[in-house]
Amino acid sequence: MNQNSSYRTNMIGGDEVSAISVDMDTRSIHETNSLFWDTKGNDLLGATSLPLYGAFVSEEKCHLFGDVTGKKMLEIGCGSGHSLQYLGERQASELWGMDLSENQIEKTKQHLTACGLSATLVCSPMEAECGIPADYFDFVYSIYAIGWTTDLQGTFRRIASYLKKDGVFIFSWSHPIHKCVAAENDRLVFKKCYFDESWYSVTLGESTLTLSDRKLSTYVNALAKEGFAIEQIIEESDDEIIQSNNGDFANKAKMLPVTFIIKAKKL
Repeated sequence: MNQNSSYRTNMIGGDEVSAISVDMDTRSIHETNSLFWDTKGNDLLGATSLPLYGAFVSEEKCHLFGDVTGKKMLEIGCGSGHSLQYLGERQASELWGMDLSENQIEKTKQHLTACGLSATLVCSPMEAECGIPADYFDFVYSIYAIGWTTDLQGTFRRIASYLKKDGVFIFSWSHPIHKCVAAENDRLVFKKCYFDESWYSVTLGESTLTLSDRKLSTYVNALAKEGFAIEQIIEESDDEIIQSNNGDFANKAKMLPVTFIIKAKKL
């Protein structure tokens, strides 16, 4: 991946960090991000899992899944396994998980075993063919992981193939407007063009990650092209959760969305 001289500011989580624009190279991005999650990813960014969809938004309030009893579930970016645990304890019949990181897959396996649950786990980029069955799942979901894909359209195409007809896809990610705005001296200041979807590299501590900030319309249009009908988009933060938190990030969430969630059905 060749770096150029373009520097800009970007927000990871609630923090403002310096980012370096980079050329898009799928193999290099997979290697960089896999190493990040194999080593310091959880320590630096934490782990978001159900019932939370991200900052200040919860399934306990949104009720997007409903009754999952007897349902077959696939998680894209299963992380440490806590979302799979959440659904397994609600009587889902089958649990499957996919993650780019071997370390995360091992964490999921250990966590679910300790909880008396089991899952079929696959270590693979979400964009790749990896042997997951077609027309099989009632739900495919992703909690703060879908934005790591290097091929959004291709990923949605694969997810559509995994789902049964009328199956449901639910995913959350950092809201793109949040990535453009920083809190400065009790004000919100634009730091980045909303329409800029170029790839960039960020160094946190001694670890590096590579991402692209896609527009909300990019997600919506990609879903439509793969035959999904959007049932719900959530951008609002939960006031009760915000009130239990202090600081600039919570104050920012009162003014603009920091997380978005989309629920879509395969037609």
